[in-house]
Amino acid sequence: MTGAATSRVLTRTSHRLMPDPSRTLSRLFVPGHETLIRGEPRARAVMDRILRMSEDEVDQTLARTLSRYAGRYRVPRETLERHFRLVVHRLGNEINVSIARQHLIGAYFTQEYALEAAALFNPSIVPHPDQGRCGSGELRFIMSLRAVGEGHMSSIEFRTGTISSDCTVTFDEPGRFLDIGHTRPVTYEREFFKEKLAEVSHDDENAQLLWSLLPPLFSMAELDLAVSELSLQHETRTGSVALIDWVRWIAASSYEAEFDEWHDLSERVLWPTGPDESRGMEDARFVRFTDGGQSAYYATYTGFDGQSVGSHLLETTDFRTFTVCQLSGPSAANKGMALFPRRIGGRYAALSRWDRENNCIAYSDDRHRWGPSITVQTPTRPWELVQLGNCGSPIETPAGWLVFTHGVGPMREYAIGAMLLDLDHPERVVAVLPEPLLTADESERDGYVPNVVYSCGALLHEQTIVLPYACSDTSVRIAMVHLAGLLDLLKQG
Repeated sequence: MTGAATSRVLTRTSHRLMPDPSRTLSRLFVPGHETLIRGEPRARAVMDRILRMSEDEVDQTLARTLSRYAGRYRVPRETLERHFRLVVHRLGNEINVSIARQHLIGAYFTQEYALEAAALFNPSIVPHPDQGRCGSGELRFIMSLRAVGEGHMSSIEFRTGTISSDCTVTFDEPGRFLDIGHTRPVTYEREFFKEKLAEVSHDDENAQLLWSLLPPLFSMAELDLAVSELSLQHETRTGSVALIDWVRWIAASSYEAEFDEWHDLSERVLWPTGPDESRGMEDARFVRFTDGGQSAYYATYTGFDGQSVGSHLLETTDFRTFTVCQLSGPSAANKGMALFPRRIGGRYAALSRWDRENNCIAYSDDRHRWGPSITVQTPTRPWELVQLGNCGSPIETPAGWLVFTHGVGPMREYAIGAMLLDLDHPERVVAVLPEPLLTADESERDGYVPNVVYSCGALLHEQTIVLPYACSDTSVRIAMVHLAGLLDLLKQG
């Protein structure tokens, strides 16, 4: 197979999504905590200075601030009120201030964050749950994107658009008022906690006592009561403090995020919330999952806490409410899991790269606990000798499961390949492209991480695959792949 052969089945469109530093959201700002360098908080000193301002100074400063930022937020005063409530405890109960001074305190404890100022990359694409406005042969889509801003913080955002009957891609204009939604606790499962604690060797008598105090499904309030009981015995139970820390950590890593309905989908930002993703949510691989007559959307992504990574699962039906949880088991270690779009043999299946270099298949009975993996592809060709991985969830075709892969070769250059897996037994490889399907051209080689092309998921429409991909971890382009031609190349390979 030659480059000429692949060029006959793949064409690039003219689309290019670039990072836009004007897309900002508001975040709490605590003076003294604005860098990774640990330092004394200066919040009380700043607040004392605000309290010494005259009423005229307060009114003038607040009016000037609201005027300057009015066009950047839908309801700017609500943002200031929310951040004031987060720091009001520093005033003390004996100090009462006017509404204007409350809002001004909120302004001094607020900062704008340009969430994609550094990069916008690693897309995945799925059908939109609402296809009501489509014409004949059209398909509405949702594209997820990894956005990187100040401090290399990664979050997940979205774009929407339409694929026409002739496979022309059109993007909707994104909204301007970004929002991170509202988070709340979820219902927890005792067995999942058991497995996660066993992974860190906390399955001793302290853990057994905790499990005896908790029902199979429990709330945060029930967890608080059980932890309080265990805490009362800490003097006679060595290691109970460390166990409690781990339990709290697991609980905080599972949550639900909900967005107000008036926020456009492109304004909704999944922002790092749990402690295990405190330094970023990376590379979401979305898939529309069909189970009988029901459909839902799942996404596996990588949580990063500054030292370690772990696989997580997002679940939603409407892209307004998202449930977030950790995954457990050996196949969920490391990065790059991607779910199959339906059960296989009654079980959930996923691509895994638990060992950091091979493509593997894993199975689960509940999509949360994943057993050992079966290796299906190892690095053998020059363009993939460093490592292999997937580029999103498999696409079902009559010839087999089509998997886009990525390989890393000399000079840490990434390329996108493809392989076919058996429909009933995906651990059996049917065919593999001997050469890359896509490598960075000269216009795509320079960026945040040079010489990289990477995708987190493609979409089949009619007989064309829409393959969005990142260019050098900076921007996003789209390739259109002719399905029949690609299958022919795989058979030849």
